[in-house]
Amino acid sequence: MLPLSVLDLSFVTTAAPGAVAIHRTVDLARLVDRLGYRRFWVAEHHNLPSVASGAPEIMIGAIAAATRHLRVGSGGVMLPNHAPLMVAERFKVLEALHPGRIDLGIGRAPGTDPRTTLALRRRHDVRADDDFLERFQELLAWKTGGFPPGHPFAAIRVMPEDVEVPPIWLLGSSDYSAVLAGEVGLGFAFAHHFASLDADLAIGRYRDGFRPSVWLERPHAILATAVVCAETDDEAERLAATIDFNYVRRARGSYQPLVSPDEALAHAWSPAEEEARSTNRARLFVGSPDRVRAELGAFAEAVRADEIMITTAVFDHEARQRSYRLLAEAFGLAAPEAAAAAG
Repeated sequence: MLPLSVLDLSFVTTAAPGAVAIHRTVDLARLVDRLGYRRFWVAEHHNLPSVASGAPEIMIGAIAAATRHLRVGSGGVMLPNHAPLMVAERFKVLEALHPGRIDLGIGRAPGTDPRTTLALRRRHDVRADDDFLERFQELLAWKTGGFPPGHPFAAIRVMPEDVEVPPIWLLGSSDYSAVLAGEVGLGFAFAHHFASLDADLAIGRYRDGFRPSVWLERPHAILATAVVCAETDDEAERLAATIDFNYVRRARGSYQPLVSPDEALAHAWSPAEEEARSTNRARLFVGSPDRVRAELGAFAEAVRADEIMITTAVFDHEARQRSYRLLAEAFGLAAPEAAAAAG
């Protein structure tokens, strides 16, 4: 079976405000660390009432300090919002504190609406064109020390100087980052849980265009997808009603806290909402452990993923924890302590 990892957004619900959501993210990380998951990534979003944390670097530090085995990273840092030098510095500090356990996932989108984007960047040189590629190339130069002689940045030393910038991953929901990650020779994480592009096309273009690099000899593709697992199909379907309702609201531009399954199921669905819900369900794996293992495992194999990263945006924290426990059992994950004892 493929390795399993976690993407958590610190979901705010109508019963759990932001501070509670942030603590629950750390609590979930402790659990999956014990269960044998490989990575735990957190995202950068701004001005979304459904997402508590806009500061992935701070969350990464707290999660890494609370766990022992997980690789902890960003899924991702939205590079257009930040100076590449500052990103390199922050992640070097994280790597110094938690050697060998930090991932730097980079995203191209702002992670918010246009007005909030302006507020994030208003003290910067805001440009109308897309400068992601320039920022990305600069970040790689900070990682490698690759500024040419005479470049104004060549004399700048990124501290702590004796620590490497951790592994860089490119994130994407289209083929832009897939192609770029392959050309540069980096890992690629595909956001299947909200992408319109088919996962097999994105990951295929990444693999087909991959060039070995000093960072990675072979391609490594992470399939990030939404999963709800429960003891029975019926219970999983009930829990997933929260995701259905959240999706149709987001389609209308409303990003409110997650509601309970009961409230979602009580909603009078219009034909257009039913159609949107059905469309989104094609990106969502819902069911008992056996069903999810069979469907998700087959899908990941078909799209040639090397790893599965799961996000579970359900209302109840205990139900979210139970979903990850059931998945660990279904996919045969080994607890790190048990694996070490057996070895």
